[in-house]
Amino acid sequence: MSKTKNSKLRIIPLGGLEQIGMNITAFEYEDSIIVVDCGLAFPTDDMLGIDLVIPDISYLLENEEKVKGLFITHGHEDHIGAIPYVLKQLNMPIYATKLTMGIIEHKLQEHNLSSQVRRKVVKYGQSINLGPFRVEFVKTNHSIQDAAAFAIYTPAGVVFHTGDFKVDYTPVFGDAIDLQRIAEIGKKGVLAVMCDSTNAERPGFTQSERTVGKQFDNIFAENQSTRIIIATFASNVDRVQQIINSAYKYGRKVVVEGRSMVNIISTASELGYLNIPENTLISIDELKNYPDEKTVLITTGSQGESMAALSRMANGMHRKVSIQPNDTIIFSSHPIPGNEKAVSNIMNELYRKGANVIFQDVHVSGHACKEEIKLIYTLLHPKYCIPVHGEYKHLKAQEALVKELGYTSDDIYILSSGDVLELDDESAKVAGHVHTGAIMVDGLGVGDVGNIVLRDRQHLAEDGIIIVVMTLQAGTGLVLAGPDIVSRGFVYVRGSEDLMDSARAVLNDTMEDLMSDGVSDWGRIKSEIKSSLSDFVWKETQRRPMIMPILMEV
Repeated sequence: MSKTKNSKLRIIPLGGLEQIGMNITAFEYEDSIIVVDCGLAFPTDDMLGIDLVIPDISYLLENEEKVKGLFITHGHEDHIGAIPYVLKQLNMPIYATKLTMGIIEHKLQEHNLSSQVRRKVVKYGQSINLGPFRVEFVKTNHSIQDAAAFAIYTPAGVVFHTGDFKVDYTPVFGDAIDLQRIAEIGKKGVLAVMCDSTNAERPGFTQSERTVGKQFDNIFAENQSTRIIIATFASNVDRVQQIINSAYKYGRKVVVEGRSMVNIISTASELGYLNIPENTLISIDELKNYPDEKTVLITTGSQGESMAALSRMANGMHRKVSIQPNDTIIFSSHPIPGNEKAVSNIMNELYRKGANVIFQDVHVSGHACKEEIKLIYTLLHPKYCIPVHGEYKHLKAQEALVKELGYTSDDIYILSSGDVLELDDESAKVAGHVHTGAIMVDGLGVGDVGNIVLRDRQHLAEDGIIIVVMTLQAGTGLVLAGPDIVSRGFVYVRGSEDLMDSARAVLNDTMEDLMSDGVSDWGRIKSEIKSSLSDFVWKETQRRPMIMPILMEV
């Protein structure tokens, strides 16, 4: 294929760098674009009332005619959560492995998109050709089944995207990561590797998922006289499988609680990724028919989410399950950075209720530690290294690691979301920047809450609001009624009559001045009310509540 002079591959991360979540990357060659992953992020503490955050895909919408398809590495929310929102703006075919597609199907049904979106389930070793791209699915291991890495063949060279991965030689289900195929791809020459950095600071190897199974067995053996409640990630099908294995071995019935948990377990068992012995699963309503020591609950809420099943149980708000003294509760997950406080609050609540809480050694990560990352780079031996998936410190940790393997700073590209990395055999450079950002989803509203609304929410949360209501006579602008002052979240009115009376006096003076000057412009009246009341309140209380004048004309 003859290359035109300036045909380079452009790699454009539209989200997911310098944060955990919202992974989405565009690969562009001439007039074709393919997209890898399409995830959401969970809101940070300052995003008041926001449910989730999705990437801004303006760049893809501007180049809609180039976009050929969406490839998904695995079924975690930070890689698939934004799919329904993005597909409503830009319809494209989806390519993913069997379980990943099963979970995506569920999302599409919830958003009534099933009939509009083309989908293809891809097996490992298969390749999909779209325009100048050929994408090969390569088997990897992760904390959810059916994770894939992508070898993306382009006229400029091969880019290997690891997706989220670890090297598990003894997975619970299915095969180990296909190191042989990765080595073969490496032998033919690789232009760049985009590698998962989440655990790049941790030495050694990530332990196999099976080690958790042994730990569960020990816990079940030691706690045969109590009910066991286990909180874990809904998507960790292998973890659920091991809990079910131990439960079956010790003659316990299993209840699954929490919406996302029920969804994923039903999808996984329908597709054959979970093997549940007959008569092991019971519904939550059947719990009362069995003695406590013969039951296990698998539940959501291991991250301390306030609405998840475990926190409702801990706070006594769960309709069907209340925590008893001596219940054994296992946190089979690691707190995601930022969730530590919420998790420890729930643990404290559980301890208060007399429960026995276990959180040590009952979780292994789904991400590669230093030695596994080195292994992948050594097998692939790329020309360029692009650390992805992680906060900035994780990306820097991978950079340091890759330097140990003999790469120099010139070979390593730490990108920010929106950077355009142009590369071919001869060179790679960041050649520009495209618009990216976060779009907030609040209830059914997508993108209707922006920074200004959040700023208002923050203002209301910190200082409250004062509403000034008055009625003016049409034409003359005389004050017929009011000003009445209503306040919320500012001061407790009953305890502050003097303050309110003084505020009313200030407003009366302001209105008299305006009347004597013959001012009848409502905009001017409102701004005078605001500024005089604001100055008064600041002098008296050193606070700046939001002030809303409401004028009515009769």
